[in-house]
Amino acid sequence: MLKGIPSIISPELMKALMEMGHGDEIVLADGNFPAASHAERLIQCNGHGISELLKAILEFLPLDTYVEHPVAFMAVVPGDSVQPTIWKDYEEIIHHQFNYSFPFEFMERSAFYHRTKKAFAVVATSETAQYANIILKKGVIKIGY
Repeated sequence: MLKGIPSIISPELMKALMEMGHGDEIVLADGNFPAASHAERLIQCNGHGISELLKAILEFLPLDTYVEHPVAFMAVVPGDSVQPTIWKDYEEIIHHQFNYSFPFEFMERSAFYHRTKKAFAVVATSETAQYANIILKKGVIKIGY
């Protein structure tokens, strides 16, 4: 164990975060997402929700401020009556961590799946909220971080 690293961040997840470069993406996938069939590098975080993982990851991972949308969500499928409340949680977590807001991207389901296949890693969680999937684009460490 190391000091200051939350226990929710497994060694495998920390290694992936450290190996990612500027512009690489990591997907935090809910329990319904086909993570194993869409991941080049699959990281299991069974028993954890995405909000708690997001808080811990953002302690270490800078978001890309050189793109319009460093964060992407899977959009609700047209005709589905689900209204995801977890997106508000994500917005609060991200705003608290970075002290600013930026527009989030909402991607159609098949486009989200396609982008996931190109991601650096996919983190499979036990998140039960629908449409909880999120993509984070890694930025650069700036002076003052």
